Amino acid sequence: MCPNLPNQLIGLSAKDCQRTQHSPNLGQDAWGQTMHADFTARHALIECLYAAYPSAAVGRGLWILFTMASLYEMKLTSFRITYKSPPAFHGTQTRSDNQSNFIQLVGGGEFAHCLLPPLESLATVEETVVRDKAVASLRAVASHHTPQALEQHFVPLVQRLAGGDWFTSRASACGLFSVCYTRVSAPVKAELRQHFRSLCQDDTPMVRRAAAYKLGEFARVVEVEYVKSDLIPMFVNLAQDEQDSVRLLAAEACAAVAALLPPEDMEQLVMPTVRGRAGDTSWRVRYMVADKFVELQQAVGPELARSDLAQIFQALLKDTEAEVRAAAAGKVKDFCMNLDKAHQEQIIMTMILPQIKDLVCDPNQHVKSALASVIMGLSPIVGRQNTVEHLLPLFLTQLKDECPEVRLNIISNLECVNEVIGIQQLVQSLLPAIMELAEDTKWRVRLAIIEHMPLLAGQLGQEFFDEKLTGLCMSWLIDHVYAIREAATLNLKKLVEQYGSQWAETNVIPKVLAMSREQNYLHRMTYLFCINVLSEVCGKDVTTRVLLPTVLSMADDNVANVRFNVAKTLQKMAPFLDPAVIQPQVKPVLEKLNVDHDVDVKYFASEAIAGIAG
Repeated sequence: MCPNLPNQLIGLSAKDCQRTQHSPNLGQDAWGQTMHADFTARHALIECLYAAYPSAAVGRGLWILFTMASLYEMKLTSFRITYKSPPAFHGTQTRSDNQSNFIQLVGGGEFAHCLLPPLESLATVEETVVRDKAVASLRAVASHHTPQALEQHFVPLVQRLAGGDWFTSRASACGLFSVCYTRVSAPVKAELRQHFRSLCQDDTPMVRRAAAYKLGEFARVVEVEYVKSDLIPMFVNLAQDEQDSVRLLAAEACAAVAALLPPEDMEQLVMPTVRGRAGDTSWRVRYMVADKFVELQQAVGPELARSDLAQIFQALLKDTEAEVRAAAAGKVKDFCMNLDKAHQEQIIMTMILPQIKDLVCDPNQHVKSALASVIMGLSPIVGRQNTVEHLLPLFLTQLKDECPEVRLNIISNLECVNEVIGIQQLVQSLLPAIMELAEDTKWRVRLAIIEHMPLLAGQLGQEFFDEKLTGLCMSWLIDHVYAIREAATLNLKKLVEQYGSQWAETNVIPKVLAMSREQNYLHRMTYLFCINVLSEVCGKDVTTRVLLPTVLSMADDNVANVRFNVAKTLQKMAPFLDPAVIQPQVKPVLEKLNVDHDVDVKYFASEAIAGIAG
């Protein structure tokens, strides 16, 4: 029973209503007056009721009244989306904890069906976002129904929506079958399957699209025998629909349907549809097949993947549409990895590799970029000999590609190749191209090279690194892009961690100290940034004896930015300095900076003094 409402509340402001302590006692006339009140009056009424009547029983009637008032003026779309109700009710959030909280407001799971009528109305509106939120809330509310309540209240709702005159209700119904199917009786299950079949054959493409989208989800909860007898024919019809927007969603459901069938039924029931959609006249359908190809491969098993899917994948890699080729190229590594080990290398070398060689020179940069992001992952699969003979030339071609994203993707995956062929072979083949890319005009490419320097340093050895790459690492410190200079300083820290402080004192620190005398103040600031990180790894002796004197001398720099960075650097260096030099050398310089004429210099100097003292 819904509570009644005192006449005196109608037309009052929210503040007035919150002070009202009337007992609810109102007949049908007041309901009519409430429904015909203007938007502001209704909203004020709801506000006051929400504050004044928090009990579960009253809450149940309150929110039903509220929804009726909110739905009264259907044109107010924004109001329908944003009216004040608990999150689970209007669907702006559908988390289960919020749903459970609101179930308590209507009296518990016993009264969960009270939420169905307003949500059913919202599930039929024209605006897609409102329908989707209403369906999400209905799905959550369904879990609070008992099996008996589902058959009594929820299933009739699904049937009404599925038989609605307007396509919006039928589209919404498609998302509700799976949440109630498993907990109803066999006769009701048969009715639900029949309704879903009708939706799959609906005259409106939007409804068929919604049914195709939910087909895989519904198939997971349907018994296997009914999947084969009922759902597979629906799936086949949707996959042959005249609308490509329906066919592509049916293609997306292929993997879900295939995963439910035993291997002996796969060839007869699923593979004809897969072959048909892989050669569909619409590139969007073929794209969907390529995008879901690995999931489909895992669902059908290794035997069909070897005998059928390998040829289909080969065709997708040489599709006439660049979008399809790009989607397929991005799946090359995963597809090859999931192949049957006994036939893996043979399939890759005879069927996949020839297509890869063509894609490396593809005229579309998105195809080349997608391939570059995964091609190096083939090295562990095909082994060292095949990598050196067949893949390294392709890597080199892509490292020299005119598209920076292609070069970047290759550089970012060097580890895969290094693990297979070793650093010496990698350097011999690719180092010239890497050196060229280190001076690439695209700063992100240079950044990727920097990030891989510690890896190269660890594998090449100190002597080779000093000869070939130390000068390159130092040149990055004066790059015109700040992100490169910052990454170069962190790179130096990692190099010192690998080669030791003695190597740093001999090969790095003299070149870094020279930057403190550069005319460009940005270079002098980069010197300070280097000191910040080198002091952490060079040890107290080198930091105090070699690095500190130059930092102290820069306190007289004529650029304020440099002076306040001196203060910041001294604060960061302090934990790594010999304590004996703090008082006689560091603090006098900070005190001098603390009376600098520049306000920023004074601020950071005072921060450094406080930090060191603390």
